[in-house]
Amino acid sequence: MKHWDLFLAPYKQAVEELKVKLKGMRSQFELHSTHSPIEFVTGRVKPIASILDKANQKGIPLDRLEEMQDIAGLRMMCQFVDDIMRVVELLRNRNDFEIVEERDYISHKKASGYRSYHVVIRYPVQTIEGEKKILAEIQIRTLAMNFWATIEHSLNYKYKGQFPEDIRIRLQRAAEAAFLLDEEMSQIRGEIQEAQAFFTRKKELQQDGDM
Repeated sequence: MKHWDLFLAPYKQAVEELKVKLKGMRSQFELHSTHSPIEFVTGRVKPIASILDKANQKGIPLDRLEEMQDIAGLRMMCQFVDDIMRVVELLRNRNDFEIVEERDYISHKKASGYRSYHVVIRYPVQTIEGEKKILAEIQIRTLAMNFWATIEHSLNYKYKGQFPEDIRIRLQRAAEAAFLLDEEMSQIRGEIQEAQAFFTRKKELQQDGDM
């Protein structure tokens, strides 16, 4: 277990640091009173059992686990599909990590119906033994895409990828429904943002009045 603690320590540090940095991007939009393309940010380190399962599936030797791209994983949620590429551009413009790969599963959805945008980065972690660069994966998706992906992931765990035909068809239908929801929300984006701005101003005025 000590070996795993030592191995995972820089990944845990990277997730915590990246969560602070990526949430900071959202805060900067709020300070400028402009629409933030980032709704919220989450992060996790892949459990040991999942690391071993994936290594076995991908044929990755245990002494080369550093090649796995998603041991450290972040998710950035957006309200609208158009926000996703804005977030990707923000990530491309940063100089505190290097982007090594991008995978667009929005323009080119998976057969299952999965949609998301993946950015794999090489992030430098400062340790007492010096700098260690590790791979981390950032997934950018809408709330609707995330709802579908979370359900699909749970079912995939249960069925180990071998979905019954009726479940597979329903998942594909649900993926299309989620996509249609995103499209409808994009159509009324202006109304939604105006309402949110009004609510934010009202909340700020109430807070000022309470001081």
